Amino acid sequence: MKLILLGAPGAGKGTQAEFIEKKYDIPSLSTGNILREAVKNGTPVGLKAKAYMDAGGLVPDDVIIGVIKERMQAPDAQKGFILDGVPRTLAQAEALESMGVDIDLVLDIEVSDENIIERLSGRRVCEKCGASYHTVFKPSQKPEVCDRCGGRLIIRKDDEPETIKARLAAYHEQTEPLIDFYKQRGKLVEIEGSYSVEKTTERIFQALEALR
Repeated sequence: MKLILLGAPGAGKGTQAEFIEKKYDIPSLSTGNILREAVKNGTPVGLKAKAYMDAGGLVPDDVIIGVIKERMQAPDAQKGFILDGVPRTLAQAEALESMGVDIDLVLDIEVSDENIIERLSGRRVCEKCGASYHTVFKPSQKPEVCDRCGGRLIIRKDDEPETIKARLAAYHEQTEPLIDFYKQRGKLVEIEGSYSVEKTTERIFQALEALR
C-alpha cells in the first residue's frame, strides 16, 4: 500500500500518518522529519535546506527527491509507505512517476486557512525525536514534555504566525495543483479534515478499506 497525504501545513497529515502507520504496519516517510534530522546533524543536504525552511519556503525539488529516494530503499518501506510532505510540486510528482513509484491512493485532507492558523498556534514538536503534539487536539501527558522520549516540546520557527502565512501561500501556489494532477489519474480521495481528529481518521480508514 503506497499512499500520499496531501493537505495544507497543519491540516493533520502527520497525525493521520501515525494512525495509518499503526493500523497497516507501513512506515510514514515524513519529509519534514527527514530534513529536520539532516539540519540537526549538519549534513550537506541539511545545510542546503535550512535557509528555505527558516523562511517558510519550499526546499528545492532535487534535495527533496534525493532524500525520499534514499529513504524508500530502506527495508521497512519495501511493503509500502505513506508519503507525508512530498510531493509538494508538480515537478516532484512527475519525478516520482519517472522513478517508477506507483502510488495506490492520494488522500487530500481539506481544511480552511483560518482553521489552519488556529491549529498551528498550538502545535508543539519534540526537539529530540520530532514527535508532534497540540495543546488542544493532541496534548502531551505532561506540559511541554514528550510522552515518547521525555524531550522538551518546542514551537518550531515554521509554526510562527508570519511563517505560517508564507507556508500557506506557498502551498496554494505550488502544491494545490497536485489535487487535479492526481484526480485526473483517478487516485484522489478528498477527506474533510475540519472536524475532530477521530472523525477524520474514520473517513481515511473507510477509504483505505475500500482500496483493499
